[in-house]
Amino acid sequence: MYYYGPMMNGNDWGWGIFMMLFWFVFLVLVAYVILRVLKGHDHRHTDHNHRADPLDIAKERFAKGEITKEEFNELKKELAK
Repeated sequence: MYYYGPMMNGNDWGWGIFMMLFWFVFLVLVAYVILRVLKGHDHRHTDHNHRADPLDIAKERFAKGEITKEEFNELKKELAK
């Protein structure tokens, strides 16, 4: 009979199965975290595909200081037509 070391006798097979299960759960968790990070990252970048209301865009530009109050009021009047 061959001797393969302390892990290969009949009494230690449970630990081998436990280690395989541990690594399987570990890899599933790593994959889950990677997918969550990538999905969250993509979600932020796909918002630009959503059509925003022109008045909301004008409000954002005014809030950022890109346009003056007069320009904002002109845009608001034009958009109300």
